[in-house]
Amino acid sequence: MPSFKIDVSTAMVFVATAPAPKLANKQTGERAMDRETGAGLSTVGLLISDEGEGNLYQVTIPETGIPNGLMPGTPVQVIGLKARDWENEFNGQKRHGISFRAVAVMMPGA
Repeated sequence: MPSFKIDVSTAMVFVATAPAPKLANKQTGERAMDRETGAGLSTVGLLISDEGEGNLYQVTIPETGIPNGLMPGTPVQVIGLKARDWENEFNGQKRHGISFRAVAVMMPGA
């Protein structure tokens, strides 16, 4: 499915939840890996505020794009944020949504 770039150049972005490993299989604990680089993937909650509206997004980021010491409340810059719609069927139930992925997050002055 195609992905779409999201422009956050005018937004204020803060870490809402600390990075957590993204699992490919919750039952086995297998970690999700980036298909291109082989890096482990993590999920970071980001509060993105722009034009008077703020939203919380769970964004998947390769661990190579996450700086050490990233804590809730930290202002960050998001690099390469994209959205992709998804759909799957589980136990006869169709589910769909939008997933978010970024290349990296950077702390100002780092």
